Amino acid sequence: MKFTPYEYQQYCIDRIINMPVPGPGLGLFIDMGLGKSVITLTAILELRFCMFDVKKVLIIAPKKVAESTWTAEAEKWDHLHGLRISKVLGSAKKRIEALCAVADVYVINRENTQWLVDRYRNDWPFDMVVLDESSSFKNHQSKRFKALTWVRNKITRLVELTGTPAPNGLMDLWAQLFLLDGGERLGKRIGGYRQRYFNPDQRNGYQIFSYKPKKETDEAIHNKISDICISMAAEDYLELPDLVYQDIPVELSPKAQKAYDKLERDMLLDIEDDEITATTAAVLGNKLLQLGNGAVYDQSRKVVEVHDCKLEAFLETVEMLNGQHALVFYNFKHDRDRILRALKAKMPRLRVRMYRGPEDGEAWNAGNVDLLLAHPASTAYGLNLQYGGYHIIWFGLTWSLELYQQANKRLHRQGQKRTVFVHNLCVRDSMDMDVLDALRGKLATQEALLDAIKVRIKRLRQEGA
Repeated sequence: MKFTPYEYQQYCIDRIINMPVPGPGLGLFIDMGLGKSVITLTAILELRFCMFDVKKVLIIAPKKVAESTWTAEAEKWDHLHGLRISKVLGSAKKRIEALCAVADVYVINRENTQWLVDRYRNDWPFDMVVLDESSSFKNHQSKRFKALTWVRNKITRLVELTGTPAPNGLMDLWAQLFLLDGGERLGKRIGGYRQRYFNPDQRNGYQIFSYKPKKETDEAIHNKISDICISMAAEDYLELPDLVYQDIPVELSPKAQKAYDKLERDMLLDIEDDEITATTAAVLGNKLLQLGNGAVYDQSRKVVEVHDCKLEAFLETVEMLNGQHALVFYNFKHDRDRILRALKAKMPRLRVRMYRGPEDGEAWNAGNVDLLLAHPASTAYGLNLQYGGYHIIWFGLTWSLELYQQANKRLHRQGQKRTVFVHNLCVRDSMDMDVLDALRGKLATQEALLDAIKVRIKRLRQEGA
């Protein structure tokens, strides 16, 4: 396929090519579906073969993206066919073999960042590094972040790619910007960054649990980083089909409702006020989401099935699609297993497939799969699935706004010809509704989960009073 860049794509390509060397890196904080991969590979091609300004390029990406997206992108566009890409994946032996292969671009999954740095250290060979989904490096305490800082001075060109640079708030920006400029714009220490731009929010005496931005923080930070970060939204540059959300309410049967109410009450009322931390909220939130989906893990990780109400609603939704293909997102392994059993029993003729790797995505895009089941974390970034269908069914919702948005963009992206429908299965008066409200308000964070748990406990205590 011939690549004719849009004006905004050419602008981004030129910015990568003309980065000051030595100097800060470049953040392409551009929305999902705007073509970050082809932009980056086109710039790499120019730098490698026309300008001879880079010798060896490393791309660090989420595992599923590293497995397929970058090679698929190079194969898709005519001008990129000569670009040699080596996938540094698998066992240590296979990774070493891939590193020894003659190539222009080496792609590794982000979990092996420290392994790669430890292998080379002072002999670091990659003069250009691309962080695909740089929000994966937002934690300044993570091993991958620290490892990359050790070799940052040996990287002449660093490019960060993400559509969600601050998925949980502006605090996420510091580590990513530090990798770009060494702290020149937002400060060399996370503590100083907090002090300048944030105020303590939730706290218990001297212990601070969260921070909120000061009044002028958003504008101040954007002004600070605007010279090395490009921010673009899809709606400003592409004429994409509509993205339509449909909430499908699920009513529990009287028996299921009774079981749900008892389990919810027992779990929530067993927690004292001073024990409600982010950790306990996450555990309780997961349990309640499992309950809504119909099954829970007990203390020995055995699956206890509670009801089939959401499963029945799911089967009805599939039936109403009348043969139209759907991408199905589940949350827990027992959700996946129960869905597969139900489909085999009730709809044996459907072509159902689990997403495990590139071959499953290819079969889906070729129209050979009726239902593609996937966990949002395995397909959230970079995968092009827009050619296989235009329906998404969320069997189990997620508290991660980033995962929810990214997963929906697997179908709602450049190349999609139809309106994309996102069907959210939600049990009434359950944690599902709290998640949905948070996602709608783009507030699906750990803090929102904590607040939801506290509200539910307060309501149950008032009912019992």
